[in-house]
Amino acid sequence: MNKQIGLKIRQLRENAGLSQDELAKELKIARPSVSQIENGERHVTAEEVVALTRIFSVDADSILSLRKEPQVTLEKEGDMPTQPKEEIRINVPQRNVKKFKEVLLYILNKVGAKPNIGETVIYKLLYFIDFNFYEKYETQLVGATYIRNHFGPTPVEFKKIIDTMKDKELVMVKNKHFDYMQKKYLPLRAADTTILSGAETEVIDQVINKLSDMSAKQIAEYSHGDVPWMTAEDGEKIDYESVFYRTPGYSVREYSDKD
Repeated sequence: MNKQIGLKIRQLRENAGLSQDELAKELKIARPSVSQIENGERHVTAEEVVALTRIFSVDADSILSLRKEPQVTLEKEGDMPTQPKEEIRINVPQRNVKKFKEVLLYILNKVGAKPNIGETVIYKLLYFIDFNFYEKYETQLVGATYIRNHFGPTPVEFKKIIDTMKDKELVMVKNKHFDYMQKKYLPLRAADTTILSGAETEVIDQVINKLSDMSAKQIAEYSHGDVPWMTAEDGEKIDYESVFYRTPGYSVREYSDKD
């Protein structure tokens, strides 16, 4: 069990772009202790699990290897769409990858330099952009796959797509924000807005204007009040269709009696 947990922590650390020394500082333990945990030579304490959930924005089940992480595949130009064999496998069509990139760059060019805009806030901005658009127009904007975790909705395609953009379309920087490690993404080019319709740009701007001044804690707590997140199971996909049961304060659509 210790080896399985250690392997999961190593994978999460490497995916986050952290060295063992950086993780040790976040956990307030010595670097050799991190090495021992990752090699299965030392068990991880309850306090360290709590800290790891905050550092990696995942729930405890993910840390303790009780649930498999979704496997994301980005399809290339000309690839034939494939049906996922398991629910945890997600194939992302090339057109969706392109849309995801341009929406992300649009957000970063608008508000990425704000001190509160780290990875956690970006996750929630993308979620509300996708779900607000779906509620309003009954069609997808980016159509990313979001799972429910302790810190709110998380787009599972994010890290895979970011890896294709690093040092070419954006840069990732790590810093401290209110004593917590924060990953920021800064754009290296403007977004190609020609692929966004007027309605899509309008929804993106509405979400940015409403939510981009929130801290990571504030926007996470706000997301916890949204019906799609509330009705999903921990670690499971959030259903786009549940957006039509939103409560006032979250709903962006005026419903008639017929609706």
